[in-house]
Amino acid sequence: PIIGCEVYVAKRSRFDKVREYDSEIYHLVLLCKNNVGYQNLIKMVSKSFTEGFYNKPRIDEDLLRQHSEGLIALSACLAGAIPRALNRNDYEAAREFALNYQEIFGKNNFYLELQNHGIEEEIRILPMLSRLSKETGISMVATNDCHYITQADSRMHEVLLCIQTNHTVEDDDKMDFGTDQVYIKSEEEMRALFDDYEGAIENTAKIAEQCNVEFEFGKTKLPHFDVPNNQDHYEYFKEQCYNGLYKNYGKNPAKTLVDRLEYELSTIKKMGYVDYYLIVHDFVRYAKSVDIAVGPGRGSGAGSLAAYCIGITGIDPIKYNLLFERFLNPERVSMPDFDIDFCYVRRQEVIDYVIRKYGADHVAQIITFGTMAARGAIRDVGRALAIPYAEVDSVAKLIPMELGMTIEKAMSNSVDLKKKYEENPKLKELIDMAKKLEGMSRHASTHAAGVVITEKPVSEYVPLAKNDEAIVTQFTMTTLEELGLLKMDFLGLRTLTVIKDTEKMINKVEPDFKIENIDLHDNEVFTMMSKGLTQGVFQYESVGMKNVLMQLKPDSIEDLIAVISLYRPGPMSSIPQYIENRHHPEKIKYKHPLLSDILDVTYGCIVYQEQVMQIFRKLAGFSLGRADIVRRAMSKKKKDVMEREHQIFIHGLVDASGKVEVDGCIRRGISVEVASSIYSEMESFASYAFNKSHAAAYAVISYQTAYLKCKYPK
Repeated sequence: PIIGCEVYVAKRSRFDKVREYDSEIYHLVLLCKNNVGYQNLIKMVSKSFTEGFYNKPRIDEDLLRQHSEGLIALSACLAGAIPRALNRNDYEAAREFALNYQEIFGKNNFYLELQNHGIEEEIRILPMLSRLSKETGISMVATNDCHYITQADSRMHEVLLCIQTNHTVEDDDKMDFGTDQVYIKSEEEMRALFDDYEGAIENTAKIAEQCNVEFEFGKTKLPHFDVPNNQDHYEYFKEQCYNGLYKNYGKNPAKTLVDRLEYELSTIKKMGYVDYYLIVHDFVRYAKSVDIAVGPGRGSGAGSLAAYCIGITGIDPIKYNLLFERFLNPERVSMPDFDIDFCYVRRQEVIDYVIRKYGADHVAQIITFGTMAARGAIRDVGRALAIPYAEVDSVAKLIPMELGMTIEKAMSNSVDLKKKYEENPKLKELIDMAKKLEGMSRHASTHAAGVVITEKPVSEYVPLAKNDEAIVTQFTMTTLEELGLLKMDFLGLRTLTVIKDTEKMINKVEPDFKIENIDLHDNEVFTMMSKGLTQGVFQYESVGMKNVLMQLKPDSIEDLIAVISLYRPGPMSSIPQYIENRHHPEKIKYKHPLLSDILDVTYGCIVYQEQVMQIFRKLAGFSLGRADIVRRAMSKKKKDVMEREHQIFIHGLVDASGKVEVDGCIRRGISVEVASSIYSEMESFASYAFNKSHAAAYAVISYQTAYLKCKYPK
């Protein structure tokens, strides 16, 4: 791809920040010929923020000279140094700038840019640029600024600028480009403008052909982790896991436990994530060593026995039947993701530890972009179009406050909104314009929890920026993951802080009290919850939750896990059935006896993603890895995958040599009718089914807060 950036160049040094001398900056376009050029560009762009920021991010000539290799430079628009000199009739200064840039980037790596958007100053300097090209031998290239895709989008761009600068389209002093020509033009349009300038059109293709940056996706780039005594990383990891296994399950753990741990260890090693586990274990260990509260787990990571044994998570995955493959699937290579909750107040101390350990230039926070949501887009556009607030408000309020709501969806659901759109031309423009801007980035901010840790300095992988005082990556979390970089979420959970503070108060009278040692089967605690007395209990404070608890009358952590999983839009409709079956087990009906061992814990209801995976394995012989892939396809409603796997679920899968890869239900004595019925039920519920590993970890925190409320109310 063609990767580049229009940079701002300081007139003096990037370190000079005196208003009288350093407010003016020059534009310069830099394009990467190869990966060396890309490395140089991201170094400069990073330093423009971390060192040169003054009103805007700025580089300087010093950086250009250090990092010119692999780059092609273009003289830029009217704000470039050369066009500015020509427009003030200083031809010699323009010539000096041009020769200087050519010397920095080398012959044939610097071009004089020709632009014509119908702006008087551009047209005036075109002959001068042509003369400069002839006199210096520097080639010309025809370009067009592209701020939107088609000419018809110019009105949208005008509105967007007004939103950005807090003006309206009626303001005389609004920011205005003075042209509707800054769109992506066709070759014919460009030739009509620049055919008289020899080589200018052809050079666009020549430059494009020279630009060949290649990104490496999917290859994990973990930071180096130092193991004590230079021990082999895997052997050290294995040793730590076995120490934890003996600590948690006794000196002679069951063979099933050893087999499970060995399977996880081999998978982690094969997939190259040994260091990943060690890195996470290290900062969790640090947090615990300085008495920072750490959550028992979050997300699918709680399903890993190795994580439990090494101390990353704090709940027993065997006890709650949690699946490793839901976290790390050997059949779907993707970066695992441990999200860790820390004390809300002391979370930054853990990040500071990571910065000290790996180096400040190896750790950065992650940028995130706020986008224009449906209601917000209506309000922003209404202000920019100078439509009275009351009218805009009447439209905005017709868009429901729902997750994933769009203007299009609201239009199809609301008769009143559609009527306003059809009957009022002013509101029609408002809604049409808002639909165009909906989903666009509105502002940049820092991700609340995301941190990237790299082997080499972060700026060797991605460009950096500054948000307030935080150094952040210019690429979002998903892009960083695609590039194989290690992204960690250091989450602050206020409840952990409350638990830790309460524990400290209790320790004044009970020095040996530890929250992790409390009885998880205390009837008094469950009786309190069954009465709906859960004000202050994590996750169970709402009126709806209290009602569910009073009807269900939970008596185990498993019940709490189920309630957390079911009390959400979608699966909420299954709550009455769950409660009925809980109190009347004789009413539980299984479509096939093999389902009983999987669904007995939830009284015959499919509640968890893990249960969907277990059904695939037990009834049809799927590997858990394959089962997880199908579960994901179901949750994302990938119809082609779902239909193909439906057939495999029933009839199995045989390879070209006749070897049976998947048994299928029929081979295991289950009829087509029953198998299809079970598959359909999983299909409809998979998009709602919850991750049990996450629910289990949070149910334990909920129980801990309930225990403290029950036993230590004052």
